[in-house]
Amino acid sequence: MTAIVHEPRASLAEENEELREQVALLSVRLERGEARRRAMVHIMGDLANTNRRLSDSRKAMLHILADYESDRRSLAQQTERLDNSRRALLHILSDAHQTNLRLENSRKAMIHIMGDLRDTTTEIGQREQELRDKQEQLIQAGKLATLGELTTGVAHELNNPLNNIQLYIGNVLDLLERGPLDAGYTRNELEKAIAQVGKAAQIISHLRTFGRVALVTNEPVRVNEIIYRSLSLLQEQLRLRDINVSIYVSEADPVVRGNPIQLEQVFLNVLGNARDAVSSLSEREITVTTEADDDCVYIRFTDSGPGIPDGLQERIFDPFFTTKEVGQGTGLGLSITYGIVKEHKGDISVTNVSGAGACFSIVLPRYGADPEDCE
Repeated sequence: MTAIVHEPRASLAEENEELREQVALLSVRLERGEARRRAMVHIMGDLANTNRRLSDSRKAMLHILADYESDRRSLAQQTERLDNSRRALLHILSDAHQTNLRLENSRKAMIHIMGDLRDTTTEIGQREQELRDKQEQLIQAGKLATLGELTTGVAHELNNPLNNIQLYIGNVLDLLERGPLDAGYTRNELEKAIAQVGKAAQIISHLRTFGRVALVTNEPVRVNEIIYRSLSLLQEQLRLRDINVSIYVSEADPVVRGNPIQLEQVFLNVLGNARDAVSSLSEREITVTTEADDDCVYIRFTDSGPGIPDGLQERIFDPFFTTKEVGQGTGLGLSITYGIVKEHKGDISVTNVSGAGACFSIVLPRYGADPEDCE
């Protein structure tokens, strides 16, 4: 008869001690996950407050533009005064050559006019600086208005990782209630939750970067990268509207000189315009292409919408001009876009494409090239 040999096994107390250590470690991780969840809830509250501030910013934007128009008219009047003063100075100099009897009076008049010229020139310089400041404020206000339009899509994008975090933590809690923990499964679920936290943090970081005041910078900017960043902010809105976006970017990965945040605002405005043009149609297509040569970078946004009505293409970039219904837009997006592109020494135009819709074309000087070669 063969004897049966039993292998020694760990005592029940040792197994319980190991299980208690695992439970303690899991409790610490759960507390950290809960802290992150509370942080995300706090961030969502901050987003709601930001949305309210955006509403105030829209109103401020309208006041800023009214001040801008008033200052522009004042500058035109002062420029006219400057021209009149210059003509008067030439007339006085001509009289001085004709008669010595009027020389003293002419000199006094000339000194008075020169004083006016200095004062007017100084005031014009101050007005020009004020206009530049107001233009920067207008661009920032337009950016905040764009963020306001993106709020719904961003809320959906944040809601997905929050729901996933709740699901993964709920799975771990269920496992705790059922009995002994599976360390591998538990670790996997918690790592998934942490990954979702990182995704939400990345979305918020992108919004904060886009929303901050853009410093006046002149740096190399990769056009394709900015296009993909712009599409990432609009991704949820395009998905909800079932809009298909086709992207054909240049393999050369062209680089321009400019401000990345302002260029992202340009692309967001044009993409938002294309989104609105196709939203109510059965065929909803947007095509983005980039090309480059030695001097220029060409970016085109083509939609499958109805196109621009005849006679309106020349007005499409005017301030406050819009073809949308009342309450669906301020008419400032394309105007701000036009100003930013011009500041980057580029050009923007719109045409109707046969069999498609509207095509917005943006031309920017390539980094290192002479802007005059790209006109």
